[in-house]
Amino acid sequence: MHSARAEPAQETVPGLSAGVVALAWLTQFLVGTDLFVVAPLLPHIAASFGVSTAGSGLLVTAFSIAYVLASPFAGRVSDRRDRATVLVVALVLFSAANVGTALAPHFGVLLVARVMAGAAAAGTGPTVYALVSTRARPQARAQVLAVVGSGLLTALWVGAPAGALLGRYVGWQAAFVILAAGTFLLALPHAFVWRARPVPPATAAVAPDAPRRPGRPGAGVAVSAVAVTALWAFSVYSLYTFLAVALHSDGRATAVTWLLVVYGVGAVVGGQVGGRFADRADAVRVTRSALALTAALEAVVAVAFPVTWALACALGLFAPAAYAFFPAQQRHLVDMFPERATAMLSWNNSALFVGLSLAGAAGGQIVHALGYPALLYIGAAVAVPACLVARGRPRRTGGRS
Repeated sequence: MHSARAEPAQETVPGLSAGVVALAWLTQFLVGTDLFVVAPLLPHIAASFGVSTAGSGLLVTAFSIAYVLASPFAGRVSDRRDRATVLVVALVLFSAANVGTALAPHFGVLLVARVMAGAAAAGTGPTVYALVSTRARPQARAQVLAVVGSGLLTALWVGAPAGALLGRYVGWQAAFVILAAGTFLLALPHAFVWRARPVPPATAAVAPDAPRRPGRPGAGVAVSAVAVTALWAFSVYSLYTFLAVALHSDGRATAVTWLLVVYGVGAVVGGQVGGRFADRADAVRVTRSALALTAALEAVVAVAFPVTWALACALGLFAPAAYAFFPAQQRHLVDMFPERATAMLSWNNSALFVGLSLAGAAGGQIVHALGYPALLYIGAAVAVPACLVARGRPRRTGGRS
């Protein structure tokens, strides 16, 4: 395989086929399912090992911490070496970790297996995004990233519930065995489909939001860029994480499933729309607009929460607006740091997990003390500085123009 080191974000020959994009989508779907399926399986896992449900929650924490810590290292290695090789190795390790999860004889081994799964996942998602983005045509880069990223979002409302049903009727171990088999089988085609090299810089098209100016953005710009993602993730996932809990507490448990479907479908649609606009206009402008709408519409969700039909309408508006941010943010990072694409996407994913983890840690306390709508107002307030930080980011690209 011939994935060049630190491939610049530019057009490729012969380009990405639908089959390659589908392979990348399926990879994100399976890894995302593994991430999201643990939460609904926690009661079954706790019963199997004789631990409390709260104690079993360490499995989610262990996975997230391992992902956050390993992701920057995996991105750095991927940029310096063959990206496809890093992806294949990560998928094989991820498969082995899921086998270990299913066969763990006691809780300690299970915890180690989830740490291994988190570290391996850190080498899959950002590397897939980098491989896709550096080979997609510049005029369609964010759209392709949005399509691939929709695999992760689909796992949120299809893969995780399916795994939960499997765990309920067959056993929670079966879900991880299937995920292990699926990711192992995906490793083989990934070893061969990324053979095309990017075209030489002289023939490459320049992205619309990447002016031809010399210089490479520094570390401060990079930190500022990914900090936006952490703030966005806190805002969005404070709403999502406690939505079902709040509805159960409010006596509306029967509405949880279809409201989550509304949210999930809206998120997928938002990703596609955000990617399309980021390719046709300015990616930074799309991120700013999405963050502003996120802040406004999260407040609308708080107001609409007591009435189920109004809540459904508000979620149907909030999810597309909020998730339009992510593909535009990815496109912007690749354009701004083309020679460090995987590293930046890895830091971006780490920031996503930091924001998600903070939302989970702080959100529960806020809901307990002040109620769910108060958490939404706080989440909306957090999106405002994110919008301001995004507004101040330089729109410069490093490396060769």
